[in-house]
Amino acid sequence: MDLVTITNPRSPLSEAYRTLRTNLSFYSLDTPLRSMVVTSPVMGEGKSSTVANLAVTMAQSGRKTVLVDCDLRRPSLHTLFNLKAEPGFTDAILQNDEPTLQETAVQNLWLLSSGTKPPNPADILGTPQVDQLIARLQEKVDIILFDAPPVNAVTDAAVLGAKVDGVLLVLSAGKTRRDHAERAKEILEKARVNIIGATLTNAPVDSSMEAYYG
Repeated sequence: MDLVTITNPRSPLSEAYRTLRTNLSFYSLDTPLRSMVVTSPVMGEGKSSTVANLAVTMAQSGRKTVLVDCDLRRPSLHTLFNLKAEPGFTDAILQNDEPTLQETAVQNLWLLSSGTKPPNPADILGTPQVDQLIARLQEKVDIILFDAPPVNAVTDAAVLGAKVDGVLLVLSAGKTRRDHAERAKEILEKARVNIIGATLTNAPVDSSMEAYYG
């Protein structure tokens, strides 16, 4: 994974993340998105790098942003930002305490890392304490982005998705199978989750764009 929006902000890929940010801002002008889950059908489709780079672009636009690592089985965001894994999300929930928000190198962006690994993540994500945590964070920031496990693997994303304004599904060009994508959509719809759209990773970059941004 790479924070390309920091390491190479003029690249076509960074511009793609900024375009995604803009598209999401127009999703609902009357009631702007304030909390969102980013997930994928299966592992390895780029959801964590997508949510991290999207969070960076939102913070760069001046919005106070919290990135929350809720992939409690395979957390990775603390490594990406070179921060601590604990204390984090699970510690705030289990101890009913104020969340430990870590400052990142990006102004307006804070990370709430995964925290202590729980025995059953889905049970934690379904608790009222999560709703309370979201409400507390919304008092402090403009938007909260959650990194959730793949939809087809565990129920976590569907459980968490029901608590936020919407879910963004990450698909990988040339890798995501159609039946996997359809299954993920079906699972989220059954959980009455608001699917706000899908974004494609690993798509080839047009050579004319490379020249323009290079």
